[in-house]
Amino acid sequence: MPLLACYTSPAMRILILGDIHGNLEAFQAVLQRAEDRGDFDKVWCLGDTVGYGPDPGPCLDLLRQYNPVNIAGNHDHAAVGLVGLDAFNPLAASACQWTARNLSEEQKAYLKSLPLTHTEGSFTLAHGSLRDPLWEYLVNPEAASATFLLLKTLRCLVSHSHVPFLCQENQGSPTFYQLPGSAPVALEDHRVILNPGSVGQPRDGDPRASFVLYDEDTNSIVLHRVDYPIAVTQQKMLHIGLPAELALRLEYGR
Repeated sequence: MPLLACYTSPAMRILILGDIHGNLEAFQAVLQRAEDRGDFDKVWCLGDTVGYGPDPGPCLDLLRQYNPVNIAGNHDHAAVGLVGLDAFNPLAASACQWTARNLSEEQKAYLKSLPLTHTEGSFTLAHGSLRDPLWEYLVNPEAASATFLLLKTLRCLVSHSHVPFLCQENQGSPTFYQLPGSAPVALEDHRVILNPGSVGQPRDGDPRASFVLYDEDTNSIVLHRVDYPIAVTQQKMLHIGLPAELALRLEYGR
């Protein structure tokens, strides 16, 4: 009787990103850079594809071409009326209202269908945190501890704060680390929380778009930053009447 060959699924490269925020120029630059670094097999998006920026519909359409794993962010829900605007500052609320007027019904239906969390292999995806998927900024040990308590997988991916980091569970005391740019970081078997930063509105003082590539074969991640034509996005925002402050902040990464 002939032996059957044993096949294993090929290791994949995953493009991990979040907070595109309607910034088409930044999103296109991220996709181009990711392809230049050896292409990718899947896209995992951590919410807030829309909000703040001038191209919510085109960003949604481009993202969906990649059949992504995607979850809901607070701006996604605000754009389709699933949350009110009371929790937003006036500038963000104004952008939410403009975004809602500039999405098709089909695009709104897609945003309404997105889950708050999702598990993909050893990763759990959430926009804010596992304790509060839409709203919590996971930026301190207390918030990290709360998510680690709820985490059923080895790793958690979040965005929302627009600041890239790796947080490792060290004997019950979460420790935050700054990710080195363009250098592989081995994940090993530690329980970690990872934030890839923001594509469309970075807030760590670096205005370049931010994303992470995960290599399943080496079980490592690499943070990438990429320049994009910020002035083009700013001009679009001003032309359509979005608040000037939102346009200006893009060049400072704040």
